[in-house]
Amino acid sequence: MNMLPVLSFAHLLLEKAVKSGGFAIDATAGNGHDTVFLAKRVGEGGKVFAFDIQPEAVRRTKERLEKEGLVTRAELFCTGHEHASECIPAALHGKISGAVFNLGYLPDSDKTVITRPESTIAALEQIFSMLETGGIIAVVVYHGHEGGAYERDRLLDYVKQLDQKKAHVLRYEFLNQANHPPFLIAIEKR
Repeated sequence: MNMLPVLSFAHLLLEKAVKSGGFAIDATAGNGHDTVFLAKRVGEGGKVFAFDIQPEAVRRTKERLEKEGLVTRAELFCTGHEHASECIPAALHGKISGAVFNLGYLPDSDKTVITRPESTIAALEQIFSMLETGGIIAVVVYHGHEGGAYERDRLLDYVKQLDQKKAHVLRYEFLNQANHPPFLIAIEKR
């Protein structure tokens, strides 16, 4: 397929924004795949701040980082992403080059523990304010589970009202796939 899957397109956008020595956020650490991806991008001189409310997700992420030899490039927080501005040093606010969210639930875990629009939107507001100009937030929206459509709709309402003089907002999706395929919302700080 010549068209990139949603997560691959998110990574392509983040590759353009997150450079060696930079700072990035994985707002939903999950199994650690995005944390590892970002840790490789920031290199030895950078740092990734990863958040998840589930201790199991933080453990999985740490194990994946250790396996890849990248544990020193990331700082893990077992708390919600809506606490990003409190956890990330103030000296780095305005210096974050990229962030990623994978909304929904942790694969192979309790499907009742899901991301919620209130905390997701609060995190987006905080992280957007911490971005440098040209920084990108990639939000992969999984909405086929209970509560997913509600979060999707609140999130779309929120991003549609962002001031176009301050942010570019993109929606990338496949329209003819069955079973609520995920889609990407990307926000670039102007």
